[in-house]
Amino acid sequence: MNPFQKRTAIRIATVSILLASIASPASWFVARESAEESIVLLAIEESGRLLHHYDAIDLSGPEAKTHAAVAAKTISGGLFDIAEIYDSKGAKLAESMTREGEAVESLLPKHGAPNYTEASYESLKLSGASWVLRVFVPLRNSATDTSLPISGYFEGVRVVPAWQNEQIYASSLIVAALVCLASLLCGAAIYPVVIYLSADNERKAREVLDSHISMMEALGRAIAKRDSDTGVHNYRVAWIAARIAERMGLKGSAMQALIAGSFLHDVGKIGIPDAILLKPGKLDDAELTTMRTHVEQGETIVTGMGWLDGANAVVAAHHEKWDGSGYPRKLKGEAIPLAARIFAVADVFDALCSKRPYKEPMDFEAVMAILEKDTGSHFDPSVMAVFELMAQEIFSRLAQSSEGEARQLLQDRVRQHFEM
Repeated sequence: MNPFQKRTAIRIATVSILLASIASPASWFVARESAEESIVLLAIEESGRLLHHYDAIDLSGPEAKTHAAVAAKTISGGLFDIAEIYDSKGAKLAESMTREGEAVESLLPKHGAPNYTEASYESLKLSGASWVLRVFVPLRNSATDTSLPISGYFEGVRVVPAWQNEQIYASSLIVAALVCLASLLCGAAIYPVVIYLSADNERKAREVLDSHISMMEALGRAIAKRDSDTGVHNYRVAWIAARIAERMGLKGSAMQALIAGSFLHDVGKIGIPDAILLKPGKLDDAELTTMRTHVEQGETIVTGMGWLDGANAVVAAHHEKWDGSGYPRKLKGEAIPLAARIFAVADVFDALCSKRPYKEPMDFEAVMAILEKDTGSHFDPSVMAVFELMAQEIFSRLAQSSEGEARQLLQDRVRQHFEM
């Protein structure tokens, strides 16, 4: 399991557990409430049936009290332990209760004469761990037509037996457990999907990046073929610059811009005429002026190319010098972008160490002597201070390296810093 997969697994597991911890108690509560309501609705329905059967709905006639007493006694022996029937003015006509009802009757909250218009109930926990459901039902001649006048009131109390309480608790617990399991299984099912989509996205991102790098290499090779007949310098100098930048703490987009800019530093030479670019002898003043336009032409090429925009810092300032004697803008000191200051050291170091058609490679001591001499004039002293600590290692690593080996070195850095 790679770090991304591990992070993803931890995050999905955390969310799944959090969801389960919230959803399970909520589902337990809803299931318990639903069970309560089912009991109440069944009790109301059954009491209504019995009240109609014993003519205890219309409680205004002379037989109202008798009918109410018979209905209350019958109801209290069924789903209710206490049954009370009132007339339309709220006067109690009949009351009946079982032994369980008698045990809890004194513990129930007292209330005045009923005057409600809608059926309702309340769930009460009484002392002694008794759980009761208390219902309040206005009576009408129709169970569905609420526009009819209220002819009386029925109030019932059910002492929920232990077995039913345990059944409700167990059922609610099962629902909560199933919701918890579903939450965890959902997370387990999502994980491979996320990993697959991430891998697919990474593959596509790699393809896009590979195409960008291929374009960068094509531009670099194009100018290298015209200028030095080899592309190894671009690979080597970009790798050296990246190594220095790593020691200096560059990361992310700053590092990516440095690598791209180092590889494409001379891309503007594509626009220099062959008569000047390939001239074997020394350039005259006019030719030198033309040659120096490669910086501006390079800026034009990389500007507006999306991800290559960051290369502009190196391309535009790779010939600037610490003391302000460079070109084209004669920038001085820290006015020169850091990427360009890093590149300047890497560029001159590799040029002195490499074999060219007009020169042999110099040994390490001679190269370092030149760089140290130009520190403070050409090179940023702080960059040189970092480079000197790693120069021998870089020299040894690049000694006699082929273009393919240099290319692989740079590719390793690209993979690392472009998060592939």
